[in-house]
Amino acid sequence: MRNNWLIAAGFLSVAASLLHVATIIGGPDWYRFFGAGEEMARAAERGSSIPGLVTAAIAAILAIWALYAFSAAGFVRRLPLVRTALVLITAVYLVRGLALVPLLALKPQLVDSFEIVSSLIVLGYGATYAVGTWLAWPRLRSPASSQSV
Repeated sequence: MRNNWLIAAGFLSVAASLLHVATIIGGPDWYRFFGAGEEMARAAERGSSIPGLVTAAIAAILAIWALYAFSAAGFVRRLPLVRTALVLITAVYLVRGLALVPLLALKPQLVDSFEIVSSLIVLGYGATYAVGTWLAWPRLRSPASSQSV
């Protein structure tokens, strides 16, 4: 059975990964626009390799997350620990998205429109992974546990 939720989740993570790569190419103004912080933008302006390395690492992680979604959807071969990975990926996206709630309650002056929009986007990513994982869960049992003894 085709899991459109996990397919969508994979493409969302691919898009996020490519956006991070584009930010490296775009330079300091892109770091500022996408909320990486002034310190990262200034480091990029100085020619430091740190912003590029950090952003490339995030892009790589997001690409791996996409592979896990595609694996669970049957697009690519089954990856190890696919259920565990999907639960952790879902949790990271949901926690990042929901981090806005305590921030709004405790330090609303730190919340700008970018923070709200990015949190809602990431929350949508997490919800997409959550629904897809839930739908795929029975099918994603360990191959060893589905064999009769």
